[in-house]
Amino acid sequence: MANDPLGYDFLGFGLGLRTAHFEHVLQHQPHVDWFEVLSENFMVAGGKPKYYLHAIAERYPVVMHGVSMSIGGTNSLDMAYLKALKQLANEVQPKWISDHLCWTSVHGQNSHDLLPLPYTQETIEHVAKRVSQVQDFLGRRILLENVSSYLSYQDSSMDEWEFLNALAEQADCLILLDINNIYVSARNHGFNALEYLNKINPKRVQQFHLAGHSDYGDYVIDTHDQDVVEPVWQLYQQALQRFGLVSTMIERDGNIPAFPALEHELQQASRLAAQQFPDLATRTLDPIPATPTQGLSA
Repeated sequence: MANDPLGYDFLGFGLGLRTAHFEHVLQHQPHVDWFEVLSENFMVAGGKPKYYLHAIAERYPVVMHGVSMSIGGTNSLDMAYLKALKQLANEVQPKWISDHLCWTSVHGQNSHDLLPLPYTQETIEHVAKRVSQVQDFLGRRILLENVSSYLSYQDSSMDEWEFLNALAEQADCLILLDINNIYVSARNHGFNALEYLNKINPKRVQQFHLAGHSDYGDYVIDTHDQDVVEPVWQLYQQALQRFGLVSTMIERDGNIPAFPALEHELQQASRLAAQQFPDLATRTLDPIPATPTQGLSA
């Protein structure tokens, strides 16, 4: 499933759908190509957030992004969670579903953090099996996102990009490549962010994340409460050269500004992409069918 420029799997430029902007989106119908929703916020029977989600999903393409699947955990997969996730997907028909390549819980307790994994062949085997079970249950491929990290494991036997490539290949899943997380982890661990980009298999990358972070000099925290910084924009330009046009969205979870400010920031992503792909201005977006797990090739 290569990301051919202007291909069927390119949604354009989107934003994370946040409660503060529900009314603005419905009233003004801003020029945003698509929205990413946090799955857990809507995995309920009803209520006002669900009303807004359905209303917005009627007007815009939507993708679902989760934080609680704990795909790398050692507990059994949470089938109640997966059933609720599948129910939500049946309701809103997202273009795709994603979560994080991490673990979040132990002994049934959620840490409410996205914890990194040891980069070993044993971990690949473990996670690939769980991804296959999730994809079979959902009836579609999922995307897994590289997380920002602040510690490493002595047992790791490969680089993060090698681990991510191998896992995606063995599990036959896709990648949500978070450009900001690459930058944050590169600063924290001292690796080359551009080398990371250049080693990732382009055929597996389905989506980009951009976000801001907090820089404390000796370390960087992925806080999603600041504007995207210039080094991340530069890395995004390199990613466009490496992967072509990939559906791109900006995450903002703290210090959330008025919607027009996020639109303005998103226009920067669109401008940078248009510099490399002049035909972008005249694109037409075709509907993206759900992708079953059987009979697919990357």
